[in-house]
Amino acid sequence: MYSDTPFTKENLNNCLKELAKEFRKLNGTAMPAEIILIGGASVLANYGFRDMTYDIDAIITTSSVMKEAVNRVGDRLGLHTGWLNTDFKKTTSYSDKLLEVSVYYKTFSNILTIRTIAAEYLIAMKLMSGRQYKYDLSDATGILWEHQKKDSPISREAIDKAIKKLYGENAELPSVSKKIIDDAFESGDYERAYREIRKQEKDAKEILLGFDKDYPGELKGENINSVIENIRRKLEQEKQKTK
Repeated sequence: MYSDTPFTKENLNNCLKELAKEFRKLNGTAMPAEIILIGGASVLANYGFRDMTYDIDAIITTSSVMKEAVNRVGDRLGLHTGWLNTDFKKTTSYSDKLLEVSVYYKTFSNILTIRTIAAEYLIAMKLMSGRQYKYDLSDATGILWEHQKKDSPISREAIDKAIKKLYGENAELPSVSKKIIDDAFESGDYERAYREIRKQEKDAKEILLGFDKDYPGELKGENINSVIENIRRKLEQEKQKTK
């Protein structure tokens, strides 16, 4: 059903509904379950600027039966293996404080409660991750933009407090993330910031795809940003020469 398409808000909710039914079938009604959506899934559930995500990162606070339910739903709906996973715990954006800053989203089948991450903490997570080729930085500015439109703006102070709560008093953002958030607050034009950053992310992904084609196996987690910056610099130099 969803094998060739990403998750949208609609099929995200449908999958969670099916998961609740399967968990109830396997585990009965005596033991409710809770899942906290993280990252792109949390953005997708709460905002309109993001229209899809390719997997669902989550904190699962329930029994091992949930893993079986996840696998069964995935098989039945044609979802890829790991469609709902906890792999993000290995990344720099993870914090054991996330449970404390989650907020209620929905309950399915009176058995499965879904929570998401409060806005300023979601921004903090996205900035701490700071991947230039994903949705991290556009998600951060997109959240600012939507809250601005709803007349419920998020302050820089709230974001700074969220960063410290999740990652400690001495936490430092990646330099690219710090520049993005500084520039966004300085201009106050979050819509323009979102659109520009989203374009940059798409360009960065194309750069990495081209590099990987030319130099297979050379891309590593630690060199991705330098590869992007070096190629961007070369492209700019070539552009200047043709003027």
